[in-house]
Amino acid sequence: MAQELLNSYFEIAAQLLETMGVLAIVAGTAVALVEAARNLIERMEAEKSFDLFRTRLARSILIGVEFLIAADIVGTVIIDPTMESLGVLAVIVLIRTFLSFTLEAEIEGRWPWQRGRNRHDDD
Repeated sequence: MAQELLNSYFEIAAQLLETMGVLAIVAGTAVALVEAARNLIERMEAEKSFDLFRTRLARSILIGVEFLIAADIVGTVIIDPTMESLGVLAVIVLIRTFLSFTLEAEIEGRWPWQRGRNRHDDD
């Protein structure tokens, strides 16, 4: 009985984390779109406005992906810890981690392990 109650709490936690991830992506996309429209209305250079939009969008996706990974970990490891579900989790985390690295490279203009350099050092 206590284990079932605990599992239901973890299921709720996993669902909340998933919801937060989706909301972070949706809200971040909306903010990025509004900011890009405002920048274009204010006659900001189109290339600079586009770069800012991509950066804002990538950051919101990155935050959302982190929440979704946390939800997957809680949902798999605590609620359904079978070897099959752990294998699926490993693949999902691997894909999402790769996505996180590529998004960070898009935002910063360098890979995460190149912390000492910035986007314009090679220009």
